Order: sequence, then C-alpha cells, then structure tokens
Amino acid sequence: MSAMGDVAMTVPVIRAVVSQNPEVKITVVSRPFFMPFFDGIPNVNFFAVDVKGRHKGFLGLLRLYSDLKQLNIDAVADLHSVLRSQILRNLFALSGKKVAFTNKGRVEKRALTRTENKIFKPVKTMVERHVDTFKKIGFSIDLSQPKFPNKANLSSEILKITGDKSTQKWIGIAPFAQYESKIYPQDLIQEVIDNLAQNQTYKIFLLGGGKNEIKLLTTLAKNKENVIIVAGKLSFDQELELISNLDVMLSMDSGNAHIAAMLGIKVITLWGATHPFAGFAPFNQPLENCLVSDREKFPLLPTSVYGNKKVEGYEDVMRTISVEKVINSIQSQLA
Repeated sequence: MSAMGDVAMTVPVIRAVVSQNPEVKITVVSRPFFMPFFDGIPNVNFFAVDVKGRHKGFLGLLRLYSDLKQLNIDAVADLHSVLRSQILRNLFALSGKKVAFTNKGRVEKRALTRTENKIFKPVKTMVERHVDTFKKIGFSIDLSQPKFPNKANLSSEILKITGDKSTQKWIGIAPFAQYESKIYPQDLIQEVIDNLAQNQTYKIFLLGGGKNEIKLLTTLAKNKENVIIVAGKLSFDQELELISNLDVMLSMDSGNAHIAAMLGIKVITLWGATHPFAGFAPFNQPLENCLVSDREKFPLLPTSVYGNKKVEGYEDVMRTISVEKVINSIQSQLA
C-alpha cells in the first residue's frame, strides 16, 4: 500500500476519536503533503515534519522529539510503526508518556499470501488495527456509524475544468497503481470508459499523475466529450475537493480508493495480485464492491500484500474480472 493509502486509512479513525471524545485534542505528525487530509476535523492539529531539513536524519529525529515535547503531549499513538516512529515513541515512553502502536499483522498476512499452506481468510483491517491502538491508550471508538465531511464547494478554478454538475452523475476513475500487478489492463479499462461514456448523463474524470500516466489517460479519453482528464490540471487540494463531489470512484488497490473512502464516497476497487482479505479494503465499503480476480483459475492469489511480488503465469489475473462486471458494479452504485 502507498504512503497515501496508509495515511488515508487513519483519517476515519482520527475523526471518530475526536467526535466521540470531544475533550481530546490530537496532533497528527506527518509530512506536509498530507495536511489536507485532516483539514476541517475539529480538535486536530497538524505538525509538519521537515524530513529534508530540521528533522533530517537521527539528529533531526531528536530535534523532532524536542519540538513535540513542547506540545505537552499526554500519549502517543504510533499508527505508522516504522523505524523513525518507533524511536520517537520509545523516547516518549522513556519520559513516562503512555504509548501504543499499530500491530500490522505481518504474520497473518504472510500466511495469506504464501504459496504453500496458504491460510485464505480475512485478516483484521488496518482501520480496525488503528482503533485497537487508540483503545490501548484509553479511548473507546465506535465506527459502526462513521461521520464524513460535507462535499466541498468547488471553486471557479475547478469548475472551469469540471463544468457544473447539474443532473449528471460524476464518476472518478483512477486506473493506475504503484505496481503493474495491481493495474487493470489498458484495453479493458478502455472498454469500461468507452461503454460508460456512451451515457451522456455520466461525466467521467480520469485521475493520475506524471507524464507517462497523462499520456495514457489522453488515449483513454480520446474523442469523448464527457471524459475529462484532471491529472496535471488540479492541485492536490483541488483533487480532494473534486473527489468529495463524486458519485462513485473506480480505483485499483491504490491510494485513490482510500482517499475516496475517507471522504464517504462509494468506491469500486479492482484487485489483481493483492486481495481485500489482506486488510486494505477501502473503509466502510461492502465487500461486493471489491472485484477480485478468479481464485479458481489462479489459486495462489493473493500472491502479495502490496503487489510487489511477481509470480510466473499470474501476469494476466485481472483479465478474469470482466468489463461487464465492472460496468454493472459502477451502475449499481449510481442507481
């Protein structure tokens, strides 16, 4: 899972903590890029880590600890649990603060993805694991009726690209992922877009980034007036505002799925080498919205937690997810 997806999966939990415990104030410590994820959440402040300057390296980590101590923190919930955050939380523990960290369930995930003696059953989701972390420091959280932010008011700058919504249904499509094993084949996603674009009551927005991805999106959108490429045209903040106004998002197992889910948008996800059972299904989405590759034809699935492992003969697993199934799933969410 990308860092973007990792951070997005913490948002519903943090929103629930402050909503259900109004006396609590949370400081989110992360890279500046992720600040927009937490905009507008009451009692949540954002501390931007300067990993290229003041907080770079081990000495920078000590400076970060010193900076955070000034905030009079009572407890630390380490939702990332990597080396830097481990050192940081241990420093707070040594100073007498209550600390807890998210158990990522690596043993269960290895059992799910190994090729021999595979244990094919769902592991606890990352969102549930984050809830457990907050429980360890004394906060009860109920995610059965989650709250989501209101749809963003789109600026005139965004509306110049998107046009007014009027009576149209807005569909977001994010056809890329970090690893090729998680990407629906280009010819099939082209069929999905061509079919959906025939319905003029739909407006389709293609998301991505980078020159190569924009080039592919240009091919996917060719000669279709109601298919709009937003990649490279909007800032990250503006993309979040657009996503919050979608009626449905079609995404790979990638960060865009989790961004849409944290904003309360219906999400259809396509799964190749990975599987929602590994704990990365988008938050608050029914399992039937996760369209998985055929395990009868490819019994070793899932072959990877993150999609970074290649297994010979498994290059085309996503072709077992039919175009018709993808289209029907999207249309059922728009009904």
